[in-house]
Parts: sequence; C-alpha cells; structure tokens
Amino acid sequence: MFKKGMILLGTLMVSAGMCWAQTEQKPVVKPAPIKLTSAASGKQMFEQYCAACHGLDGKGSGPAATAMKVPPTDLTQLTKKHGGKYPDNSVASVLKFGNGPGAHGSADMPVWGPLLKSLDKYHDTTEQQRISNIVNYIETLQAK
Repeated sequence: MFKKGMILLGTLMVSAGMCWAQTEQKPVVKPAPIKLTSAASGKQMFEQYCAACHGLDGKGSGPAATAMKVPPTDLTQLTKKHGGKYPDNSVASVLKFGNGPGAHGSADMPVWGPLLKSLDKYHDTTEQQRISNIVNYIETLQAK
C-alpha cells in the first residue's frame, strides 16, 4: 500500500507534457506516474525523468520549463559554478533527498530518491545505481 501511495503521491511532472489552457493562463504540467527505465542507462533515465524540465541538452529549456515557478537549472554549468569541479556528491544528494524549497531553483522538482526506489524490487542497490548513473550522465553534459 505504501509503495502504491508513494507512486501516486510522487506523480511526475516530467513525462506528461504540457497542458495548455484555452485562455492565456500560464501552462500547467500534467502529473503522471513514474515509468520504469533501465537502471544501467544514465542517459535513458535523464531523458525520461529530467529532460522535460531541464531539456535534452540539460540547459533548462525542456518543454515543461515554462510552467515552472522558477526556471530549471542549467545543468551544463554545474562544474563552472563550482570552481571547475563537478559536484557529484551534491547532485546525488539533491536527487536522493531533495534540498527543500529551491532545491533546483524551485520546489517544483520531485525528490527522486523515493520515486526511484519504488521502481525496483531490490531497492537499496538499484536506487543507488540509478542515482549514480544519472549523476555520471549529467557530468557528460558539462560545458567545456
């Protein structure tokens, strides 16, 4: 019951796309349940879970970005913003635990740890593998 509740409560904004109102209101993102992807592919997980807001290029220009209260973080600038060192531990921590309001510029971003944990029978190791592979993929997006 907890697992189903977590999945329902942890509905994602990223995989649903945009829902445009007929009036000139700000776009709204439709929540959708998290979808299973390969834990081995950081790129596949990024595309499924992150790209709707952060964009496929990680620059914060995904199709759901305009619905956010605060624009999504440009993930390609993390190394630059941290003195030339990619903040892998910080990125992993934010993905796993969140960072409270403003974690990624706003509280719109879901805390991924419980959502990723809900995908697999062997939670602890697979959740860590998923987070590690997403963190490693985001590192490949860093501006040179």
